[in-house]
Amino acid sequence: MALLGLVTLIVLLGVIITKKMSPLIALIFVPVAASLVGGFGLETSKFIIKGIQNIAPVATMFVFAILFFGVMSDAGLFDPIIDRILKTVGAKPTRILMGTALLALLIHLDGSGAVCFLITIPAMLPIFERLKMDKRLLCLMVSLAAGVNYLPWTGPTLRSSAALHIPVADIFTPLIIPQVVGIIYMFALAFFLGKREESRLGLTDGKVEGVELKREVKEEEKALRRPNRFWINAVLTLVVMGTMISGKIDPAPMFMIGTVLALIINYPNVSDQKARIDAHAKAALMMASILLAAGAFTGIMNGTGMITAMAKVAVAFVPPSLAQHIPFGIGLISMPLSLIFDPDSFYLGVMPVVAELGKMLGVQPVAVFQAALMGQMTTGFPVSPLTPATFLIVGLTGVELGEHQKFSIPFLWAASVIMTITCVIVGVFPL
Repeated sequence: MALLGLVTLIVLLGVIITKKMSPLIALIFVPVAASLVGGFGLETSKFIIKGIQNIAPVATMFVFAILFFGVMSDAGLFDPIIDRILKTVGAKPTRILMGTALLALLIHLDGSGAVCFLITIPAMLPIFERLKMDKRLLCLMVSLAAGVNYLPWTGPTLRSSAALHIPVADIFTPLIIPQVVGIIYMFALAFFLGKREESRLGLTDGKVEGVELKREVKEEEKALRRPNRFWINAVLTLVVMGTMISGKIDPAPMFMIGTVLALIINYPNVSDQKARIDAHAKAALMMASILLAAGAFTGIMNGTGMITAMAKVAVAFVPPSLAQHIPFGIGLISMPLSLIFDPDSFYLGVMPVVAELGKMLGVQPVAVFQAALMGQMTTGFPVSPLTPATFLIVGLTGVELGEHQKFSIPFLWAASVIMTITCVIVGVFPL
């Protein structure tokens, strides 16, 4: 059974990484084939159903999180914030970099790296070009902001919850302090690099006069805006996010209620409501289908006993004295692992085995996944050649992929290491 599990895992990783199969197909086809080869026959369907039942709350949360933040963005909740940031930063490189980081941080609240980059980069790129600032800095700041801003409804956290079958709040809440430290590092780095850029540009007072930042909003976007409902939208968003993070109410029903209220408040007309749902349905359905496929995969791997069997074999090769260091070690190398593994194969294929191995040696499985979140497809996804977001960044800025990676990886890895050390200090997992 351990050998079958290993072959299943290798085949899964292979077909996904080489793009022989899409993650959706691979996560269903490969484990089903393995279960049938293992002689489980029709019992395979029971494993799939159990896995889907476990994953259903996570998939539901993600669908309605996408809809909620999509509606809020359509209604213009972020517009005043973006405009204020642009007005405040002026033409001073230190402020521009810090403003870029803050803007990307806020836009990434919907959990979508693509949306974050599509809004932030076009808003900030003209000023970088006007001042002749290094556009690699723009790539770095949006990457770092999206990377340290791992949230309960972002892909890696959702995949971790799906693999562990535990609420996302149990994974995310202990990581708030490390995340805050990561954000502080981001702004400190933005200030330092901004000062360095001012020196390179020869700005004696650090500012270029006569430059005004403006953001263009398309006519079709203006038609959707509801500026007179900004404060009620802001309060609703804070209530939804605050209640969810507090753990008093499960995220799925909270986002469901929030989405309904957001639609009623901003788009009371039924046809408008349908249009807003249709506009964001593609992104929601894509991730939801991956999560449900992941439920089928984990259901089969657990139901057949393949994960437990692999972990039992692996235990013999790990000295018990080193077991407690597994999470810390994962955290240190999590960021560069993004260059090798895509999120589906890593969180749904590799990590369950590592977590089960740690569990047999006395390490909490959740700690292993929390360590992975310090870098694997969080700070790592904006430079990984395995993610479309990386090519979106370089495409929008005109920076070559190699230059972006060479410049940004050291700073992104440093953020990962700093947050991992913070996890040790605050007791998320031991050294």
